[in-house]
Amino acid sequence: MAGKKPFTLVYAPQVRDHLRAIERKHHSLIRAKIEEQLRFEPDVETRNRKPLEESVAFPGAWELRFGQDNRFRVFYDVGAGGREVQVLAIAVKDRDRLFIAGEEVEL
Repeated sequence: MAGKKPFTLVYAPQVRDHLRAIERKHHSLIRAKIEEQLRFEPDVETRNRKPLEESVAFPGAWELRFGQDNRFRVFYDVGAGGREVQVLAIAVKDRDRLFIAGEEVEL
Protein backbone atom coordinates (compact mmCIF):
# COMPACT_ATOMS: atom_id res chain seq x y z
CA MET A 1 0.00 0.00 0.00
CA ALA A 2 2.85 2.36 -0.78
CA GLY A 3 1.82 5.99 -1.05
CA LYS A 4 -1.40 5.70 0.93
CA LYS A 5 -1.61 7.15 4.40
CA PRO A 6 -2.91 4.57 6.88
CA PHE A 7 -5.97 5.11 9.03
CA THR A 8 -5.44 5.42 12.76
CA LEU A 9 -7.08 2.61 14.74
CA VAL A 10 -8.81 3.70 17.94
CA TYR A 11 -10.29 1.06 20.21
CA ALA A 12 -13.34 1.78 22.36
CA PRO A 13 -12.63 1.10 26.07
CA GLN A 14 -15.11 -1.82 26.18
CA VAL A 15 -13.19 -3.73 23.49
CA ARG A 16 -10.77 -4.90 26.19
CA ASP A 17 -13.69 -6.69 27.91
CA HIS A 18 -14.78 -8.19 24.60
CA LEU A 19 -11.32 -9.69 24.11
CA ARG A 20 -11.26 -11.13 27.63
CA ALA A 21 -14.26 -13.28 26.69
CA ILE A 22 -12.37 -14.75 23.70
CA GLU A 23 -9.69 -17.42 24.10
CA ARG A 24 -6.17 -15.92 24.10
CA LYS A 25 -5.04 -18.18 21.28
CA HIS A 26 -7.27 -16.14 18.92
CA HIS A 27 -6.03 -12.69 19.99
CA SER A 28 -3.11 -12.56 17.55
CA LEU A 29 -5.40 -13.48 14.63
CA ILE A 30 -7.89 -10.81 15.66
CA ARG A 31 -5.19 -8.16 16.01
CA ALA A 32 -3.59 -9.10 12.67
CA LYS A 33 -6.89 -9.03 10.76
CA ILE A 34 -7.88 -5.67 12.22
CA GLU A 35 -4.51 -4.22 11.19
CA GLU A 36 -4.62 -5.84 7.73
CA GLN A 37 -8.22 -5.01 6.87
CA LEU A 38 -8.81 -1.64 8.55
CA ARG A 39 -5.54 0.29 8.17
CA PHE A 40 -6.18 1.02 4.48
CA GLU A 41 -9.57 1.47 2.79
CA PRO A 42 -11.79 0.42 5.73
CA ASP A 43 -14.77 2.02 4.00
CA VAL A 44 -14.48 -0.08 0.83
CA GLU A 45 -17.01 -2.91 0.73
CA THR A 46 -15.58 -6.40 0.16
CA ARG A 47 -16.84 -9.93 0.55
CA ASN A 48 -16.12 -9.89 4.29
CA ARG A 49 -16.35 -6.17 5.02
CA LYS A 50 -19.75 -4.51 4.74
CA PRO A 51 -21.75 -1.61 6.16
CA LEU A 52 -24.39 -2.72 8.64
CA GLU A 53 -27.96 -2.14 7.60
CA GLU A 54 -30.16 -0.59 10.26
CA SER A 55 -28.25 -1.80 13.30
CA VAL A 56 -29.76 -0.69 16.59
CA ALA A 57 -26.57 -1.45 18.51
CA PHE A 58 -24.15 0.19 16.07
CA PRO A 59 -25.92 2.71 13.81
CA GLY A 60 -23.84 3.60 10.76
CA ALA A 61 -21.15 1.05 11.59
CA TRP A 62 -19.36 -1.50 9.44
CA GLU A 63 -18.80 -5.22 10.03
CA LEU A 64 -15.62 -7.17 9.33
CA ARG A 65 -15.94 -10.99 9.27
CA PHE A 66 -13.00 -13.39 9.47
CA GLY A 67 -11.66 -16.60 10.99
CA GLN A 68 -12.76 -20.16 10.51
CA ASP A 69 -16.36 -20.13 9.25
CA ASN A 70 -16.26 -16.31 9.65
CA ARG A 71 -16.51 -16.89 13.38
CA PHE A 72 -15.24 -13.46 14.43
CA ARG A 73 -16.87 -10.09 13.87
CA VAL A 74 -15.41 -6.64 14.35
CA PHE A 75 -17.83 -3.73 14.36
CA TYR A 76 -16.29 -0.37 13.56
CA ASP A 77 -17.01 3.16 12.44
CA VAL A 78 -14.99 5.19 9.94
CA GLY A 79 -14.52 8.81 10.98
CA ALA A 80 -16.13 11.18 8.50
CA GLY A 81 -13.46 13.35 6.91
CA GLY A 82 -10.73 12.08 9.22
CA ARG A 83 -8.48 9.10 8.76
CA GLU A 84 -9.61 7.28 11.88
CA VAL A 85 -11.28 3.93 12.45
CA GLN A 86 -13.10 3.47 15.76
CA VAL A 87 -13.26 -0.22 16.71
CA LEU A 88 -16.55 -0.47 18.60
CA ALA A 89 -16.87 -4.17 19.41
CA ILE A 90 -15.38 -7.60 18.81
CA ALA A 91 -17.84 -10.47 18.71
CA VAL A 92 -17.97 -14.23 18.25
CA LYS A 93 -20.59 -15.81 16.01
CA ASP A 94 -21.78 -19.29 17.01
CA ARG A 95 -24.22 -20.62 14.43
CA ASP A 96 -27.03 -18.04 14.42
CA ARG A 97 -26.06 -16.43 17.72
CA LEU A 98 -23.73 -13.48 18.30
CA PHE A 99 -21.81 -12.94 21.53
CA ILE A 100 -20.06 -9.79 22.72
CA ALA A 101 -18.11 -10.07 25.99
CA GLY A 102 -19.70 -13.48 26.52
CA GLU A 103 -23.27 -12.14 26.34
CA GLU A 104 -25.66 -12.83 23.48
CA VAL A 105 -26.69 -9.75 21.53
CA GLU A 106 -28.98 -8.93 18.65
CA LEU A 107 -28.05 -6.46 15.99
